[in-house]
Amino acid sequence: MSLTTKIFIGLIAGIVAGLALAGAPDFVDNFIAPIGSVFINMIGMVIVPLVFSSLIVGAASIGDAKTLGRIGGKTLAYYLFTTAFAVSIGLLLGKLINPGAGLSIPTDAAAAAASEAPKLVDTIVNMIPRNPLQGLVSGSMLQIIVFALFLGVGFTAVPGDKGKPFINFFDSLAEIMYKITAMIMNFAPYGVFGLITPVVAKNGPAVLLPLIKVVIAVYLGCIIHAVLVYSSAVSVVGKISPMKFFKAIAPAAITAFSTTSSAGTLPVTMKSCKEGLGVSDKIASFVLPLGATINMDGTALYQGVCALFVAQVYGVALTGGQIGTIILTATLASIGTAGVPGAGLIMLSLVLTSVGLPLEGVALIAGIDRVLDMARTTVNIVGDASCAVVIAATENELDVPREEVTV
Repeated sequence: MSLTTKIFIGLIAGIVAGLALAGAPDFVDNFIAPIGSVFINMIGMVIVPLVFSSLIVGAASIGDAKTLGRIGGKTLAYYLFTTAFAVSIGLLLGKLINPGAGLSIPTDAAAAAASEAPKLVDTIVNMIPRNPLQGLVSGSMLQIIVFALFLGVGFTAVPGDKGKPFINFFDSLAEIMYKITAMIMNFAPYGVFGLITPVVAKNGPAVLLPLIKVVIAVYLGCIIHAVLVYSSAVSVVGKISPMKFFKAIAPAAITAFSTTSSAGTLPVTMKSCKEGLGVSDKIASFVLPLGATINMDGTALYQGVCALFVAQVYGVALTGGQIGTIILTATLASIGTAGVPGAGLIMLSLVLTSVGLPLEGVALIAGIDRVLDMARTTVNIVGDASCAVVIAATENELDVPREEVTV
């Protein structure tokens, strides 16, 4: 039985167990939830060393700063374009489905997350770490990425064999982290079970009913975005059939759905892309860690839907200029959205502020954010994988078996 099948069985078993144990929250919290927490902790254990070492090796293996700049430019352009497309889909669905119409939801609680929304300029400035070691210890992904890229580019400028011991160390570290990741993934079916069961047991179908239109809009938007954008990209540029692509990335997608963490899913995404889609180590080691931090298509789509929802609940008619502001803000804000559970809720407050919508609107979404986070995180990592395929294809770094190439 494949790992994908085992993870899927764990997911279904968790949903069934959650429904069956809806009346026993203490049992779920004490005996089932810790299984998921252990799984999350194990994934968290490998995130920083894996991202750091793989990015250094990836940047160094590209060869020179010019090539790195070309690949980095294409990667950033792909991520920003698909993110803008995603938020547009979210706004369109929010307009068509009209999730906030007729809803009357108490808004007594102010959004605590609103005060935590970082300014875009602060995000850009803070990308450069004043103390790289502090960035590594605190797990600041943007700072880790920038420092790793500097080290990788610096290696390419060192003449002769002087830099070989340095890169050999991080190459060995990356390989070790890949092996540890493979060990952790053997525990994934149980971890998924432990993560999903408490969500279903505590929330159940009842929590979704008042906001079911929001959930439908976000999930439908995520499906549309994946089918239209990612399928087209991998089939046209990568010459890989959409069925093959989604089948190969399924383990990462299921892991993302249950963990709601792009960064936490990164080890599985890298494994799926390299082994299932033929993306080279050089491209995967550069594009995927970068995508786990700056590619937030699902989050941007969710922000589009939720911004329309909040506007409809409060009776605010958004102008064309405000719609454009939402698209721009959601796209740029995605760069600063951490690939961890719940980060999208913080960034939603930034989007609402940009068009003058009440920040209390964040509190309306908070109750179902975990359910929405599952869908948007899944789209995020599928987008990472599609970018890796596209960039690898354009750089002749995609090894696709003959029977998998589309006609």
